[in-house]
Amino acid sequence: MNELAYKIGLRLARIGFVRSAIDDRADLTPFKGRPTFRILLGVFLIAFSFIACWPAISVLTGISIRLRMPLLAVIGGPVLYGMSHLYFLAGMALSGAEYSRIFFRWAARVGVEKLLSFGAARQPPES
Repeated sequence: MNELAYKIGLRLARIGFVRSAIDDRADLTPFKGRPTFRILLGVFLIAFSFIACWPAISVLTGISIRLRMPLLAVIGGPVLYGMSHLYFLAGMALSGAEYSRIFFRWAARVGVEKLLSFGAARQPPES
């Protein structure tokens, strides 16, 4: 199992994105800085999209059952879901790309280094 993990790590380390993350020692220090208004608005829209989607659809479904108007849920559910998706996309456009790249560079570096550490255990010690 360790040898398979090591071989996967070697293959992943050849990818340019992963290689540059390892070479640059990618870390999460940019998260320590004060976020801009754009970033805060984007994160708010992403969080709002989660709040606006399933709880709102659940409430809408409950109301449609209570009022015995199934079309309210059949039409309103997809409309609410679509609006929630638009909020999420707007939030990702404002802040997600920047923070996602920072996080995934760090995650790629840490993950591949962990996989490559399995190869260190199988190499004989130097004399």
